[in-house]
Amino acid sequence: MAETPLESRYPGERLGLPATGSGSVARVGRRIGALAIDWACAVIVSVAFFAYDSLATIAIFALVQIVFIPTLGGSPGHRLLGMRLVRLGGSWIGVWRPIVRTVLLVLVIPAVVWDPDQRGLHDKVVGTVLLRA
Repeated sequence: MAETPLESRYPGERLGLPATGSGSVARVGRRIGALAIDWACAVIVSVAFFAYDSLATIAIFALVQIVFIPTLGGSPGHRLLGMRLVRLGGSWIGVWRPIVRTVLLVLVIPAVVWDPDQRGLHDKVVGTVLLRA
């Protein structure tokens, strides 16, 4: 059977990314690990300063995402696990993309709806992709 243009052999092929190594789409294990690191840090700050208030925890998590993505190219969890968030096309991610992406990430559902390139809806909406560094 001939391969159609919509099919791909690996995540990121349709985006012109390599199959493995630096610049390839970050896989699920790393993503979940980064999320766990970022959430754990938010919980620690929330416990220490806000009596583990659930809204404070979410706000801290969101603030970390919004501040670190445009400045460091990813959240602390992303960077610790060797990932970076980039805009498709390679230009600077800007300020509004991390805000919209984080709002969608906090809503959870957009983050668990993926395309064949393993890009969550939150990344598709803002035109970003999470890559291995």
